[in-house]
Amino acid sequence: MTTDTNVSNRWSSRYAYILAATGAAVGLGNIWKFPYIMGENGGGAFVLVYLLCILFIGIPVMMAEVMIGKRGRSTPANAAAHCALESHKSSHWSLVGSMGVIAGFLVLSFYVVIAGWAAAYVYFAASGAFSAAAANPNTHTDAIQQLFVGLITDSHQLLFWTTLIVLGVVFVITKGVKAGLEKAVSYLMPALLLLLVGIMVYSSIVGDFAAAFSFMFDVDFSKLTIEGVLVALGHAFFTLSLASGIMMVFGAYLPQGVSIAKSSIMIAVLDTIVALIAGLAIYPIVFASGLEPTAGPGLLFQSLSVAFGNMPFGDLFGTLFFIMIVFAAFTSAIAMLEPTAAYLAERQGFSRFTAGCIAGFCIWLVSLLTIFSFSGEEWTKISFGMGSNLFEFLDYLTANILLPLGGLFISVFVGWKINDEIVKEELNLSGLQFTIVINLLRWVAPVAILCVFANSIGLFN
Repeated sequence: MTTDTNVSNRWSSRYAYILAATGAAVGLGNIWKFPYIMGENGGGAFVLVYLLCILFIGIPVMMAEVMIGKRGRSTPANAAAHCALESHKSSHWSLVGSMGVIAGFLVLSFYVVIAGWAAAYVYFAASGAFSAAAANPNTHTDAIQQLFVGLITDSHQLLFWTTLIVLGVVFVITKGVKAGLEKAVSYLMPALLLLLVGIMVYSSIVGDFAAAFSFMFDVDFSKLTIEGVLVALGHAFFTLSLASGIMMVFGAYLPQGVSIAKSSIMIAVLDTIVALIAGLAIYPIVFASGLEPTAGPGLLFQSLSVAFGNMPFGDLFGTLFFIMIVFAAFTSAIAMLEPTAAYLAERQGFSRFTAGCIAGFCIWLVSLLTIFSFSGEEWTKISFGMGSNLFEFLDYLTANILLPLGGLFISVFVGWKINDEIVKEELNLSGLQFTIVINLLRWVAPVAILCVFANSIGLFN
């Protein structure tokens, strides 16, 4: 295993890195999942547990992952091998990096399809489809449902919108880190936050803000079960885009002198704030319209479309809402493709343009498995006992197996295998701070991740 191929890119500043990492973390899960799992599991009580999980598990694992990338200054597998060899351990620990890149690649293969849904809904909203459906109250809900079903079961439509997203991601990736990734998030993230706050203000005016606030923040410890604690653990881990290769390659681009610890805390705080604002933007509309608040993805693409059709300026704010969803998905998508493109450019010697095109084409090819799974093609009904088709198999494999195991290996690798002096030097922590972080990585994070893993594959059921 060679370890002398360093990445040639750097973020221009700490601010650029925090924006890019926050863009990677903020995705579809923040927009709909976090608010509804809050409401289901005790509101403010769940938030308290979630913040503790972020503090004691999410942030330490993020720091560990960024540290590997920064120390190795290479693509994830190479960076992990470098850190292992430097600590006189086996280069086979490169698996820590390889697993992340593979997991991120597989997640992206179906994530671009869901992002394609959002892009299609920008068109639907802007063309007046929501208000047109609302013109006939008797068939309004059926018309919106048919819009959604018609989209996901039509492989030609899905292929068009997915291809559009992939081309956009490839365009950014081929420009490189500073001119592509960094420039994109410097525009997209502020725009996303502006749209989110604007929709929250609109939602508070036309919706039931008090009911939404109560749903999300009323402290009810009686609703907080062991299952709820595990949900908080799992979401705290997954929301920060951990174990997907992203934070390692972003760490490799980190300029000298940037504090890994402070940056990780800032990213976790921003990610949580966005999730909370998203809840306050969506749920007033949900409650004012009498919709089911725990409807998951259907809440975004069906229930809210019904609501926008019945609201003042619904087409306009529906369009802005789905543009926001596209921005959130897009910033995550470019982050997930970066590790693959970086590997092809830095390790295989391709130009950045060629690397981006090859990575994008591969993602597009694998996305066909999801596209044709939704359209019900018979050959996609292979899932190896993990779901009912290839899409559900990929979802289960990544969320329940590859990502938790990747997080476990990162914790063990940095906590037990890398020399303590190296970890202390890179994290730049005081003696007490280092002791706390290293013990969290050695004991708390592995046990917690194992619990999430066991729960996700049904061992606690």
